[in-house]
Order: sequence, then structure tokens, then C-alpha cells
Amino acid sequence: MLPQTALCSRGLFLISLLFFSSCVNALYEDQIKKFDWRIQHIGAIDQAHLELNSLSPRLLVSTHENVVAVLEPQTGKIVWRQVLENLPRGDLKLMQVGTASVNINEPESTAAAPTNSKHGFDVLTVQGHAPALVRGWNVASGNLEWEWSLMPLQTERAESAFWFYKNGILYHVIPTWHSHIEVTPYFATTGRATETTARISAGWINADKCVLSGVYYTCLESSQLIGIDLTASQPQILRKTLENVSKDKLRAVEGISGAYAIGTRLVSIHEASIVCNNYESKNFILGKFQKRRVLAQADVVNNVLQIRGHYVDSCEPVPEMTINMDYADHYGAPTLKTFACASQSKGCWYVLGTEDESILAVNRGKLRWVRQESLANIVASEFIDLPLADAEGTLENEMRGNTGDIASAFLRRISTQAMQIKSIFLHVIGLGQPPTDTQKAGLVRDSFGLHKMLVVLTRSGKIFGIDNISGKHHWQLYLSDIQNFVNQEPMRLLVQRTSKHFPLQPLCTVVAKEKLTGNGVLFRFNPINGKPAEGGLLKLNYKIKQLTLLAESEKDSIKGLLLLDGQNNVAVYPQYVQEMAHGMYLFTADKSTAVLDGFFVQYADNVLSSLPIWNVRLGGHNNDHQLVAIAGKNPLEHVHSQGRVLADRSVLYKYINPNLIAVVTQATDPTHKFLLNVYLIDAVSGLIVFSMTHRRARVPVHIVHSENWLAYSYYNDKVRRTEITTIELYEGKTQANSTVWSSLNAPPLPMVERQSYIIPTLVETMRETITERGITNKHVLIGTASGAIIEMPWALLDPRRPITTNTQGREEGAIPYIPELPLPTENIINYNQTIARLSNIFTAPSGLESTCLVLATGLDIFVTRVAPSKTFDLLKEDFDYTLITAVLLALTSGSLVVKHLASRKLLKQAWK
Repeated sequence: MLPQTALCSRGLFLISLLFFSSCVNALYEDQIKKFDWRIQHIGAIDQAHLELNSLSPRLLVSTHENVVAVLEPQTGKIVWRQVLENLPRGDLKLMQVGTASVNINEPESTAAAPTNSKHGFDVLTVQGHAPALVRGWNVASGNLEWEWSLMPLQTERAESAFWFYKNGILYHVIPTWHSHIEVTPYFATTGRATETTARISAGWINADKCVLSGVYYTCLESSQLIGIDLTASQPQILRKTLENVSKDKLRAVEGISGAYAIGTRLVSIHEASIVCNNYESKNFILGKFQKRRVLAQADVVNNVLQIRGHYVDSCEPVPEMTINMDYADHYGAPTLKTFACASQSKGCWYVLGTEDESILAVNRGKLRWVRQESLANIVASEFIDLPLADAEGTLENEMRGNTGDIASAFLRRISTQAMQIKSIFLHVIGLGQPPTDTQKAGLVRDSFGLHKMLVVLTRSGKIFGIDNISGKHHWQLYLSDIQNFVNQEPMRLLVQRTSKHFPLQPLCTVVAKEKLTGNGVLFRFNPINGKPAEGGLLKLNYKIKQLTLLAESEKDSIKGLLLLDGQNNVAVYPQYVQEMAHGMYLFTADKSTAVLDGFFVQYADNVLSSLPIWNVRLGGHNNDHQLVAIAGKNPLEHVHSQGRVLADRSVLYKYINPNLIAVVTQATDPTHKFLLNVYLIDAVSGLIVFSMTHRRARVPVHIVHSENWLAYSYYNDKVRRTEITTIELYEGKTQANSTVWSSLNAPPLPMVERQSYIIPTLVETMRETITERGITNKHVLIGTASGAIIEMPWALLDPRRPITTNTQGREEGAIPYIPELPLPTENIINYNQTIARLSNIFTAPSGLESTCLVLATGLDIFVTRVAPSKTFDLLKEDFDYTLITAVLLALTSGSLVVKHLASRKLLKQAWK
């Protein structure tokens, strides 16, 4: 028998376990990915190494997003990935595979220590320059095995440094242009220098004309190659004269040390000659086929991908490597990154990177898998309502009739039902119209408006139509000639007409800059099927300075696009809605000078023009202030409550100015190091409504601007932490105008409530929730550096939180002020679905007032939905329908029985 003390301790443990079990919040396993999904990416491919002969075939890649990863060659799925630091610390300079040779003609020169060696490595990477980080990775698990760092003496010169590997030695090369080269060798695994730094005179080196290939650093000067062996004890300058040199840049060819490509020509700096100098392609790579060196090339001719192979030593073609297959336009030009041939029966595997930042794998004339890595850089997104079913659309069109004639409405109803009966009959006998593509894909609006088309625009110019429920890609388009605007201002994706105007088709427009000329580009398309509309691509003959959408027109329910060019001229698309541009206000901002200009658009004599009406200079006395952030209000936002009830039952009315913008500038200061200035400016009148200065505060700054409040995060350099400041604006206890707001006749300056909070994490982005009517409580979604999205109730950020607990605060429902913001794990909406390099959060209303749709982007994509005030307009999943049905039937039956008894009683009383 157990002692009495042991029984008591066990009893106390069970009691405490039962007590705490009621306080635990958890996400059930069957709820994971029920209302959300995540797609992981690695970015555009940079280097690749394919192994097929090992026991575990793998594709090792490094990307332009500074990611090292291993993919399954057969499926393209991520086995593991390592997301390195952000730029410039994470700039990947070198990736060296330890278990295989890079230089085919010198296999012993790149062999590292054995894989199972204590001092060896599977994969070696070098990143950054100040400091430079050298790391060794385990290729099977992706674990870090060792690392060492190198801090250069001159960080400015180290930015142009490069690295290469040979015989277990890692060489660090720092060029000084038009002067000399400094080479320092280190043991790759320990970082100990093997020799002193060698200084090689090289007055002919140029950053634009020189390339490293293996151990040779070579420059192309007019028609002559000038190179040098960086590992030689007595370096000698090698020269080679070329004939009929093309104007193409010098490119290194991986696989042969000292081999270079100039256009379609392959040359070597250290060999007398090399066969097959002229190829039909500029896109080729060296490898091995049946232990012989081969050169593989890939080109697209008439939408056909052609892959060819030639032996380098004899220039003979390799028939087994020949592939011809269909190639889609939306991939852009391909670049062959690597290939490997396991056997003749299995064929060769080719890995290609495309112009639209996709990764393709080709084997035996078939496209085996595709990774859409352009989605790692999303710049704009919109949730588009799906179209109604044909029957629902016809009924809605009928109910939307403008005529009030009863006879015409009756005839319209009869004709509509006759057409529906005819459609049903033809469908039954098999002669009806086939379903459309959207109907086949199930792209029909649901009852609650939760099913939408997610249209995203990526940095490379690719547009995707994604199902927000399943994550399926329904369509994709690629615009190869567009890019972001000046100062990395992202391209814009605008919705000019939604799907709610049956039978008119929805319309979206991409506004971007043309790569060659820098002029503006418009691309109009249908967001449901991805087909061009209204003429598709339109190239403008001017640069775009500012843009905005007009009000919805009555003719075809389209929102016109108003453009302002570099000379402040105004244009509207489509042109027949230009009259609606009269009376519009615009503003422009210069980031470098912190100058804001306001314009008034007028329409007179069939001509649109802009008039400058105000100018605000926020650059300071020395013009050293730079504009770091601007935030306006969401145009889809609806304000449901215009006031706040106080403890004495009076109302404090909100200062709801739809034209208010928040502007943040930063400058250096000799006393406080950094100054951060926050301005609230009326974009119509140019009036500075409020301003505030934070000393010893600096970027990164993230702003959320909604209703009458503002929340922004910044880094407090004095105490080295991230803080969030919130501001609320109120008119007072009397409201100037409850119907129409006018910035030209604005009320007096508002009352300002402000408060600051400490958040124990780094903030990467912030966005407010939004619903269809604005009834639901506002929450702020905070994206952190760890990849988590925290749903922060506005009650915790409220600047009116009282310092001490009092009756007034309790009456208003305000929480007592505590500087630290809590970050409970149950408020993380993506639970354990971490989003690497979280950069932006997009929100959109759904058909339910309680629910807000959320898209989080970064290196990964995460889609979910949130309900800030819980799902008050939905029944729970475990709702007992049987019980409520029985209760309703019982009440109905009881009411009928009681009615019958009451009538009998009244009849008896009448006969008395």
C-alpha cells in the first residue's frame, strides 16, 4: 500500500490538473487548415546542384532571396530550407557543394573533406561582407554544423569582395578597381589564415567587364581577354586575342575553370583552343553524360522548348539529351541551371529558372513539376467577389430593373421563367449549353461571401488568380515589360468594377512602369478568368506621378482611373467618365525632400487640368528630413458609430475626416541622434491637423490609419525596444456636421488622446481588420519578425486607458493602463504556421459582418479569416438542430392547441 503522504500528493496533483484544464485554450487537430492554408516558397533560383546517383536524390538550390534549400527532384517539394538573414548581412556570395566537384576538368580541386568527417561539410555558404559569415550545413537535415565570421578592415571595399573554393581552402578576394587585387586564403572549416594576404597588381580590372571562373579572374577589353590565376604562387597575366567579338557581356561557364561565354561563343583563358566555339544558343551549361563532358542548351522557338546536348571534346550531338516540348508563354525566357543523367532508361533531368521567377523540372520530354517562386515577392493583392450563378444573376438583374411598370415587370418575370424552363429541358435531354469555365471550377459566389478570387501581383510582373478557399491557381498572366515605379514604389492593382454588376464582367487594372522607357503602362483584365479586357495592354507616352480611382459611373458601373503625369497633366481612363473627375483632389509627396503638393482637378471646355492649391514642406530648416511613411484610410471602410459614450452618458464625437493622411519624417540630430516627426494633414486643404515629435526614435515605421485613430510602431533607440503609439481624434461633445464632411469648412482642431505602449517583439507590418458595415470591433493585426501574426484588440491599444482604476474608466469599459502589451499565444492567428520574412498583410471584408478575410505575404503565403467580435451572425458547428427543431414544433403545436382551446372557451362564454 502507498503511504498516506503519497496519496495526498497524488490527490492534490489530480485536483490541480482538473482546475487548470478548464483554463486551457487549444486548437484542435481537425481545425488545422480548415479555414486557412499556407504555401512555402524559396524565391527565384540562383544556383543549383542536382544529385541522382545517391541513395537519396536531391536538388540543392540557392536563391536570390538568400535561401538555401533541398528539393525532391521528382516532385519539387521542399525537404528543408534555411532562410538566411536579410540584406546586406544575408547576401549570399558563394555556395559550395562538398560531396561533388564543381569543376569537371579538375575534380580533385574542389573535393572537400569527407561527409562524415568531423571537420568536413556537405554544403558551404558564404554570406554578407561586414561581417562575412562562413557556414557548413548538413545536406541531409539542413542543420548548421559549424560557422565562423570575418570582419574586414575596410567595410566599403568589402562590398565588392567575392569568394571561391579550392582544395579545402577558401579564398577571399577584394578587388580595388583599376589598381590591384588582394587575395587571402583560409582553411574552409576553421577560418584560420593559411598565408598572408597577397597583393596582385592589376590595373586593368573593371567592375563591369570582369568575371571569376574557377580560379581565374578575367576581363574583356575590346577584343582581348586578360586574366590571372589567383591561386598561383607567382601570378602571371594571361592574354588571349579574340576575333569578331560580339557586344555581349562576358559570362562565366560553370564546370570548366577559366571558361567563358561571349554570346554564342565559348572561350578559355588558359587553353590554346576549345572546340565548338559557335553555338546556336546563349543559354547553356556544362555537365557530364556517360562520364564525358557535354554542353546542354535550352531555347524556346515558337512556344516549343528545345533542349540539345553536344560533347565538348568532339562537338558531336548527344541524341539522348534531345527534348522538344510545349512551353507556356507565362513562364518567360528560360535559363538552364543544372542537369543530371542517371541512366538512359530514366533520361536526364533538367532544372530551369524562368524570367517570371518560376522553377521548372523537365524529364523525358515532359514538364514534371513547377514551383511558382514569383509568389515570394507579392506587391499588391485584391479579394474579388465571385460571379453569381446564371439563375441568381438573372433574378438579380430582374429585381434591379429601373422601371416601375407592373405590366413590364410581369412580362419580364414570365419571359425569365420561360427561359429557365427551356434551359432545364435542354439540359435534361443533353442539348443545353455546356457549363462555363468558372462554373466548372466552382467559381460561384456562396451565401456568406467567404469564397472569393484572390488576385495577386508579383514583383516580376506576374499576375495570379488564386482560390482563397483551396489555394488553387485558376489562371496566371505574365507581363515581362513592367516593373515597380521610382523609389521602389510598388505597382498598383486596382478594381474598376466588381462582380456585383451582372451581367457586366468585373474589371481590374494593373498600373506599372515600362522597363525600357519608364513610361506608364495599363493592363486591363477580367479577374475571374484572367483574360484581357478593354483592349488589354495600353502603353502610355508619359510617366505616372500619381493615380486614384473616381466614383462609380451610372452608365456601366465602372470606376474611372485618374492619372497625373510628371508635368501635372491629368488623364482619365476610360475617357467617357472624365466629367466625373471635376472637383477631385490629389496630392504628391517627394520622399527625399519631404515636400507635399496638393492639386485640384477641374473639367472645363472638355479639357481636364490640375491646379496646385497647397504646398507643405516638412524637410526642416536644413532640408535634412526624409519622408519614411505615408498612410491614408481604407476606401472600403465604413464607420458605424460616430461617437463614444462616456461615463456620464454624454457622447464624445469622433473626428472622422476621410481626407486625413498620416505622414512620418525622420532626420538625424546632433543631440538626440534621431528625430521622428508625425504629421496628420488634410489632403484637401493642406492643413496640418496635428503633429508630434519622438526623440531618439527611428525606422522601421509601420502605420495603421482608420476611422478616428492612428497606430504606428517605431524603434526607440534610447531604451532599444519597439514601441507602439496610438492617437485618437475627437470633435468634442458637439458634432459640427453629422451628414457630410467638408475639409473646406472643417470644424476646429480636434481633441487629441495619445498613449505609447511597449511591444516585446520586432514589428514587420501592421494592418487593421475591416468588415462590410463597420459594426464589428476593430482589431490590429501585427506581423512580427518571428513570422507570427498577432491579433491585437483595440481595447489594449486604446489611448484613453486610465492610469489608475476609477469609476469613469469602468463605466466606459476601458482597461487600466499597463505599458507592456501582452502577446498571448492564443492571439496568434497563424498558430504554428510561421511565415518566413513576413512583409505585408492584406485584409478585405466578407459577406458576413463578423468575418474579415486576411492574406499575409512574405517569402510564404498565408490565407485565413478572423472574427474580431466572434461569429455572432453564424451558428456554431455543434449547434443542436434536432433540439431546436423539436422545440419549434412543440411551440407551434402548443400555440395551435391553445388557440383552439381559447376559441372553445370564448364560444362557451358566449352561450352563457
